[in-house]
Amino acid sequence: MRTRKLLLSLSGVAALVALWSLGVALHRTTILPGPFKVLAGVVDLARRGLLVRHVVASLFRVTWGYVLAVVVGIPVGLCLGWWRRAHRAVDPFLQILRPISPLAWIPISILWFGVGDRAAVFIIFLGAVLPIIVSATNAVAAVPSVHLRAARNFGLSSREVLVRVIFPSVLPQLIVGMRLALGVAWLVVVAAEMIAVSSGLGFLIVDARNAGNRYDLVVAGMVLIGVIGLCLDAGMRRLERA
Repeated sequence: MRTRKLLLSLSGVAALVALWSLGVALHRTTILPGPFKVLAGVVDLARRGLLVRHVVASLFRVTWGYVLAVVVGIPVGLCLGWWRRAHRAVDPFLQILRPISPLAWIPISILWFGVGDRAAVFIIFLGAVLPIIVSATNAVAAVPSVHLRAARNFGLSSREVLVRVIFPSVLPQLIVGMRLALGVAWLVVVAAEMIAVSSGLGFLIVDARNAGNRYDLVVAGMVLIGVIGLCLDAGMRRLERA
């Protein structure tokens, strides 16, 4: 069954690549390179040592921004879900921040942190922390009240209820929120790298466009972003199933 599912997925990818190659061949366009030319661009990046450099730079920024978002977002969300008065006081502020795109913070992040990794990490943090806070808050609110009453009847303190009852109950939904936040973080880092830094996959796309219209490298960067995003999501799905 696993082999069948894998072959089915690979067949879909093969069909997409075949259509891509056929479309480029029929239209004879020079703007969109074919898959083999893109593959040659990836090989060229690897040969020059740029592939590992840009991928590692993007993953470095995503890791720091995402880890900070998890460290801050989970405790804040649990506390807001547990203490309703605090949630009522803070929720309007969160609802104002949620519709604001993290990319809108780019000018302010550059003003605060300058052009470099810290500005990109800050933008990634903003993009990932709000979904985690909202997910954790809603998960705590959804904990059945009978569990809480049973915990109090057994004499558990508020801290013990939070650690031994609430956190295990919200963990599945919390992991889903973390998975969504990781996807947002990966989207944000690519956009941030187009403006605020001089390395990474986002910078690769812009630099390839400006340096002689290397569209093969532009599409190669897009493909790499998609493949890495797929791998990150697959890792979070395995954690979710576990």
